[in-house]
Amino acid sequence: MMATGLPQHRPVAGGVLAAAVPALLPEPADDRFPGRGPVEGGRGSCGGPGQGRAVPVEDTLVTGCDTVTVALRHGLEAVDILRLRRACGAVLQSRNGSTVSFLVPAGTWETWHLPGSSCTAGALVPGATDPRWVIPPAGSARATRPTDAWVLRSALCEAACTLTAGGLGPF
Repeated sequence: MMATGLPQHRPVAGGVLAAAVPALLPEPADDRFPGRGPVEGGRGSCGGPGQGRAVPVEDTLVTGCDTVTVALRHGLEAVDILRLRRACGAVLQSRNGSTVSFLVPAGTWETWHLPGSSCTAGALVPGATDPRWVIPPAGSARATRPTDAWVLRSALCEAACTLTAGGLGPF
């Protein structure tokens, strides 16, 4: 149960629940970038070419953002904390539903060191209507707003403490 009291699923075009669809999609390795597949380097993919993808959406490389990836439960708890602080940027769930990726400002990967998470340079971003978005791009231009890296770090630490206190940790 989330602490915000907000609905956990938001309907998207076609009446499909945003949180239900990603678990149904396969998690293919992304061969465009080393270390971006689900196995290599232990990093979750933030996008890439999909084989057998249920929603035909083209992913694009966003060079102005890096990607911080964490386990699903940990990430969703951090999303709740960031939403309460009104500090949450764009957030994307992996195709297989096991991880959440936060878009952070470019260059974050150089100094990011937080156990239980990984940070990769660049971000593969699907279209704004893709059902994997937990927090979709906003505004008239559908621009992807990154989350401040240090605010995210604080939220991830708080989320880990909350989940551990609730018997859902350690990470």
